[in-house]
Amino acid sequence: MEKNRENCYEIAKQIYQLDKEVYECVGSSLGRTFTGDEATCVEEITRLLITRPQGHEIRSDIALIGNMARTIKNKEDHHRMMTQYNEILKKIAAIPDSFGSVDIINENLAALNTSNLRQKFSPDDHLIICIGRTHGSAGTDIGFALADKLKINYYDAEIFDQVLKKMDAEKEDIEDHSNYVEELKGKIAKKTGIGKFFKNFRKYHGLPVQDAIFFNQSDLICEMAKKEDFIVMGRCADVVLTNHRIPHISIFITASFEQRVHRMMVLHNLNYKQAAHLLVKLDARHAKYYFDYTGKKWGDAVNYDLCINSASYGIEESVELIERMINKYPNS
Repeated sequence: MEKNRENCYEIAKQIYQLDKEVYECVGSSLGRTFTGDEATCVEEITRLLITRPQGHEIRSDIALIGNMARTIKNKEDHHRMMTQYNEILKKIAAIPDSFGSVDIINENLAALNTSNLRQKFSPDDHLIICIGRTHGSAGTDIGFALADKLKINYYDAEIFDQVLKKMDAEKEDIEDHSNYVEELKGKIAKKTGIGKFFKNFRKYHGLPVQDAIFFNQSDLICEMAKKEDFIVMGRCADVVLTNHRIPHISIFITASFEQRVHRMMVLHNLNYKQAAHLLVKLDARHAKYYFDYTGKKWGDAVNYDLCINSASYGIEESVELIERMINKYPNS
């Protein structure tokens, strides 16, 4: 046990030092991942390396350092930082019960059953429903209808993107024709109490735009999950919340390709070839996005609590089906 702690402590020091060096190479426009004093940060990293069973809390921080390192323009510095980064990953993978090994077999998922699924919620937890969907499956309509039926908030990429863009521009007041943006700003100010999130928005500046948006959205989703019930569409929210040990229900909605093509033809006035081409392109984009940020296969049934073929139920019955599932939970 003591030997394992010493090993984790040495790795923690390397992680802290790598974060510092990456920051120096990138420049002052990019904030550091670990901002406290070295002794405190190293102790915290060591604790996470020793105690966490799946590496959820430390995984995103290490990934963020790696993303920062990839933005270094000087080739020698870039090579040196990425070499250190890869060496650290190898050492972490060798730690007993590290996320390097758990990625292969997740014993918690293997043991999952109805009782375990219900036990992950407590009366104090908020009802968070994460929905993933294929285009043309009416997943967005189901999400909206479900939020309306449950009388809880609904968030999607468009809402988050507009808010984050406004924050990035550092405007004191949000002026936008979208009621969703105004409502979200108001909820954050009045209900969620996460003003610190706005102040720390620059933490991810310097990363590629898509990465910065993803990490900021992830932070926002986690903060909101502590304060309110809501439905979130996409954004890898299911994995983000899992990594932060925040209870939620994950749902994936899809339908057969032919049925989705037909729906796209009707909704967007496309011919068959145009609709089919668009769906293939969108599916590939979603799958890549999900894999890039989670390492998981988008739409794989084992990654969700419930998968629905919306063509078999329709919008209203799909909402009723999800409602019946939710009623099993103690805080619903």
